[in-house]
Amino acid sequence: MQAAAEFKRRTRAELPDDWPKFSTQSIQDAANKQQDIASRKASQNALNAFGPVLPELIGGSADLAGSNLTIWSGSKTISKDSPAGNYIYYGVREFAMAAINTGIALHGGFIPYGATFLIFSDYARNALRMAALMKQRSIFVLTHDSIGLGEDGPTHQAIEQAATLRMIPNMSVWRPCDSVESFVAWKMAIENDTGPSCLLFSRQGLKHNERTAAQIENIQRGGYILIHGADKPEAIIIATGSEVSIAVETANQLNAAGHKVRVVSMPCTNLFDAQDADYQDNVLPADCRNRVAIEAGIPDFWRKYVGLDGKVLGVPTFGESAPAGAVFKHFGITTENLTGLVKAYL
Repeated sequence: MQAAAEFKRRTRAELPDDWPKFSTQSIQDAANKQQDIASRKASQNALNAFGPVLPELIGGSADLAGSNLTIWSGSKTISKDSPAGNYIYYGVREFAMAAINTGIALHGGFIPYGATFLIFSDYARNALRMAALMKQRSIFVLTHDSIGLGEDGPTHQAIEQAATLRMIPNMSVWRPCDSVESFVAWKMAIENDTGPSCLLFSRQGLKHNERTAAQIENIQRGGYILIHGADKPEAIIIATGSEVSIAVETANQLNAAGHKVRVVSMPCTNLFDAQDADYQDNVLPADCRNRVAIEAGIPDFWRKYVGLDGKVLGVPTFGESAPAGAVFKHFGITTENLTGLVKAYL
């Protein structure tokens, strides 16, 4: 009977009974490690944590497996000589990979994921849109998520991709700021059986952020208070991904000087938008219009959160070819510039 129940669960790609407890503990373990690592590496750590209990996982990469770190310790290559594996090398075929990914989801019994750089999501756009239209649990791992890619220049630096992916109905787009948020992003993508998820990960290392248990729990709401500041903050900084560390540094400096600045980390905007009005107002109080959003991509997406009076620190044009730190400085994605924008309110 137990074997029959397990077979039925796997053919439906239903999660194990102890998944809630197991995934919660894995996220807490990631928090306890306090690692300063690239979120693409945190993603691989999440796969190594979750993979052993999810034989349904079947992954792959469009030529870039060594860079997007989607091979985990239990990965076995699928080939004509070894059809029983769980990892597919697609070659330079982003569209085909995304389409096959969704086909595997439609077949049933599997939780598929496919990976490439975020910039190359453009090649797969029609297939990504179809996954959303068909409401399939298809996971897309998109690394090298911004101008942080650096020396490869504007052809490889994602500027508008994060914003436009967020505009696809029924698509969940996660841009985590550290290892903990990366684990939560994977957990939520695995649990999301009514639509696809895009997981956007960094090439460069990201700083660990300290959180309470309540803050870790609220990550899955898509947006939450990372630095409280005060019940009635003077200003609010909204940030995602690698820019969260800039927001935290800015807020800590200003709060140490006697101000009341809140930082909201918003790794998944569509999930935040789905929260009830009370939660949204608690995170982004309507009576605080002094808001600044920061993300290393096109600014216009964030107007809906900062309002007409708010400000957005972003990248309104294509990137440059230089080390990541130099590119961030060139475009003004720095603590100094963000501090100046917030100070204008204070």
